[in-house]
Amino acid sequence: MKKILVIEDERDVRDVILDILDAEEFDALGAENGLVGVQLAQEKAPDLIICDVMMPELDGLGVLAALRKHPETAAIPFVFLTAKASKDDFRQGMELGADDYLTKPFTRSQLLKTISTRLEKQAVVDERVQQKLEDVRSTITLALPHELITPLNAIAGLSSVLMNECSLMEQAEIVEVAEDIHNSTQTLHRLVQNFLLYAQLELLVKSPERIKALRKGITHSVSMLVSDWVTQKAQEMNRATDLQLELKDAVVQVAQAKLKKIVDELVDNACKFSPSGTPIRILSRCNEHTFILYVIDQGRGMTPEQIENVGAYVQFERKLYEQKGSGLGLAIAKRLAELQGGELGIESIPGKQTTVRVVLPLAQD
Repeated sequence: MKKILVIEDERDVRDVILDILDAEEFDALGAENGLVGVQLAQEKAPDLIICDVMMPELDGLGVLAALRKHPETAAIPFVFLTAKASKDDFRQGMELGADDYLTKPFTRSQLLKTISTRLEKQAVVDERVQQKLEDVRSTITLALPHELITPLNAIAGLSSVLMNECSLMEQAEIVEVAEDIHNSTQTLHRLVQNFLLYAQLELLVKSPERIKALRKGITHSVSMLVSDWVTQKAQEMNRATDLQLELKDAVVQVAQAKLKKIVDELVDNACKFSPSGTPIRILSRCNEHTFILYVIDQGRGMTPEQIENVGAYVQFERKLYEQKGSGLGLAIAKRLAELQGGELGIESIPGKQTTVRVVLPLAQD
């Protein structure tokens, strides 16, 4: 049984709506003003709220603003009930996140149709969210063990060698085995961190407040930082001599740690999927409002289908099983760019060249 909260200061109107809802077997709740309505919404978690605009103490706009500030009530479908229906009223309500308007006077059929439409749309949203949660669980429980097995096998095998044969090994051989174990642990750590980060980012998409907080970060001296990051990554992967940098400085509306993650993953992919000795070009440009970063390699490239499905779980899981390590870093970079109010695009000629283009907002004065 769907629960509907009706916030209306006119008792006769409120009672009529509640009677209609009761007759349709909804679990109907009534609130005589905005303050009571906000309290009931937080306590009862209704599936939909119908709220009058003009009320004493706290009007409908105030109710909506209050509910949208809290994660537990932010996503509840909200329908304004009003006799005042100017364009400015509609715009103000929609900017605050209202889902629909019902203008007084209204008929029984109009009320029920509005409710039905909102609940159906919310059901679709809820289904998508649930599917996303299932995808996250599937990725972690199925793909993660598959990806962990290679570094774990290396650690187990090499540590066994040290335990059983260290007395017969030269110092240089022991150091070499220890370095291989260390590299495998680093690979393992990166895999676990990336899987957890990707899961967190997918869940973050449904939290407007957390996205708003995420977008408050700022990075200064971008050209110097990007140069340091890509040089370090290329050195780690023995590709430092392949780097070609052409960077413009900027102040970007992205937290430094998030920008570094985007850059690290894109350069990691460029190094991993292009032959040693071929150039890896890192370029940046600025226009009036955006910072644009290009990462260009001459590697295996991507097909149009692979580009289209970057970040899509079906393709993501298939790639994981067919090719170790493919897809996750790029999916993280793409989602981070989108959450920051930017975008990530890919142009590729399979077997020849891939260009990844990241657009991020410049910090505004």
